Amino acid sequence: MISRVKKRDIVTSVILSVITCGFYGWYWFVVLTDDCADASGDHSMKGTTSFLLWLITCGFYSWYWSYQMGKKMCMAFEKRNLPANDNAVLYLILSIFRLDIVNWILIQNDLNKLAEFDYS
Repeated sequence: MISRVKKRDIVTSVILSVITCGFYGWYWFVVLTDDCADASGDHSMKGTTSFLLWLITCGFYSWYWSYQMGKKMCMAFEKRNLPANDNAVLYLILSIFRLDIVNWILIQNDLNKLAEFDYS
């Protein structure tokens, strides 16, 4: 089953992540993971589990996470019969270069598009 996702303000999320020295960023990471799972209907990854794995592996888990989020977002768009882009490799490359916040922004942007579609 596909559930609706909540639209979040990207600028506010980035500013809060900076102001809180990354603590809000951790929360945002967990919420993004859970929202992607809800949007795609694939609940194989949980937000808190992903966060703990990210901590335990000193960030290397983010490579796997980024790739999987790209696949899940593509799946979410396809389930709604919307044009889908498979950005998994792009997210992986950004993560390898430690630009994870860019991934979060791109993923949140796609989730916001899905939220607009779901509530229209």
